[in-house]
Amino acid sequence: MLELTGLTAGYHGGTVLHGLDLSVPAGTVHAVVGHNGAGKTTLVHTVAGLMRPDAGTVRLDGRDVTGQPAHRIARAGIGIVPQGRRVFAGLTVAEHLRLSYRPPRRGDTSRPSVWTPARVLELLPRLGERRGNRGSALSGGEQQMLALARALLGSPSVLLLDEPTEGLAPMLVQQVHELVTTLAGEGIAVLLVSPSPARAAECARTLTVLTSGRLTLRMDGADARADATALHAALELSSAAVRDGGGTDAGR
Repeated sequence: MLELTGLTAGYHGGTVLHGLDLSVPAGTVHAVVGHNGAGKTTLVHTVAGLMRPDAGTVRLDGRDVTGQPAHRIARAGIGIVPQGRRVFAGLTVAEHLRLSYRPPRRGDTSRPSVWTPARVLELLPRLGERRGNRGSALSGGEQQMLALARALLGSPSVLLLDEPTEGLAPMLVQQVHELVTTLAGEGIAVLLVSPSPARAAECARTLTVLTSGRLTLRMDGADARADATALHAALELSSAAVRDGGGTDAGR
């Protein structure tokens, strides 16, 4: 379980996230939606240890990991699929998988399941077909699958997905969300950030709207799928806040 309490963070003395409280139980998908500038990527980077919070706490299964460096947070069980995929152009799929695989430490029972390269390829068979291809030779969808595979090979108990369907064709978007649902079914707590409420609602148990670094609405996913009126109204207010200069995240 991922728990954020009073999380505050920013850049160069400016505040982007303002005291966020958020939890993602094991085996669920919590989607954070908001327009560009709302603070979504800052949220992901702070949880993943890529930047230090100014205040608040990040807890993983009750353990305080606030402010720890990214490699320690990854070892603790938080995996990240970054925005833009960021695969290595010169490495093959097989080399990516080999370098990313981190067997759990002996006696570590905190992970919901153990992921090996063979198991990842069962879940993502297209990567198996392309295992000899370099990152630069993969399509956008294949690169996204590879980024997801790298994160899974750390056997995370929490998975952070930063706009994982950005730039993908509608058919691939559907495949990604089906995979997210499958991973939650494996017991992983998934924090998904997205600018698209409709797509996020398809797989989320809970949706939260982020407006200028503040959580302004929380909805049950089933309620959002039945009637998204309140969700869209909150996003309109979020967009207006960014246009009026309330967003301090500069596209993050």
